[in-house]
Amino acid sequence: MRKSALYMWAALLLSAPAAATAQDWPAKQPIRVIVPFSAGSATDIIARAVMEQVGTQLNQTIVIDNRVGAGGAIGAAAVAKAPPDGYTVLINSSSHTVLPSISANLSYDTMKDLPALIPLANLPNVLVVNAAKGYKNVGDLVAAAKATSGGMNYASVGPGSAAHLNAERFRMAAGIEAQHIPFKGGPEALREIIADRVDFYFVPIPPALSLIKEGQLTALAVSGSTRASAFPDIPTTVEAGVPNSDYNFWIGMFVTAGTPVAVTQRLYDETQKALATPTVKERLARLGAEPMPMTSAQFQAHVQKDIELNATLVKAAGLKPN
Repeated sequence: MRKSALYMWAALLLSAPAAATAQDWPAKQPIRVIVPFSAGSATDIIARAVMEQVGTQLNQTIVIDNRVGAGGAIGAAAVAKAPPDGYTVLINSSSHTVLPSISANLSYDTMKDLPALIPLANLPNVLVVNAAKGYKNVGDLVAAAKATSGGMNYASVGPGSAAHLNAERFRMAAGIEAQHIPFKGGPEALREIIADRVDFYFVPIPPALSLIKEGQLTALAVSGSTRASAFPDIPTTVEAGVPNSDYNFWIGMFVTAGTPVAVTQRLYDETQKALATPTVKERLARLGAEPMPMTSAQFQAHVQKDIELNATLVKAAGLKPN
């Protein structure tokens, strides 16, 4: 990890009032967890699975607040501007690292205002199509796209979302044309795939899992660097014959800059404890979520690296900030 990144991360946390202690928190009020995507999205599902256990451990109410819009920027901004007391936290996806490149007027600084606390899961996106299309593999999709005048279209949960960048990376690597169709949330995008009004979608596994098992959707590949435990027989996009198409999706927790160190450490410890409980581990495994153990400093460095990688991808795809 770069020294400058480590010093910045430490300074953000150490700027908090020294008088605050972990014993003072969270006795005063419920903890509000802002999820910047709709209920039923992968980020929402993972947040509820983990934070329910955290609430039990702390004997405190956890309120999930879905603040949808602007690819996650509305929810993130609410946490960035919240009092730095540990009573408002953000659970976001790797879309968080795309917004600095795709959004021209973010009201917060991604790295400075929202220090990374702990990753919750690595969760590969799965490339899905309507089962009625009859595609058996990624090659069938690519061939159909190249044979279609004007190309295809693909879904995402908004400009600058991880699903958007994932699809763009795949599109460029496969050499196909495809128009971006953004939706308010994952459930809406999936409905359009099932209705066969949108051609393909790189969707996190949880909301698509039952639809794939029921045969409404066909899963052609997963986007990550390795196969997903939920679909061990489904290849990665690279294994399916599209080099340089891998894209890793994760979900993690962020806090408001200046939150007392004692509070952030308590929240980190309790979340780590929740992730290690058999019930949560089993629940996440069923969703295809993989462990992503990191310290807060390591996660902060990981976020910085992803911001840089996504900036390169946004430029290569010719996407303009909006």
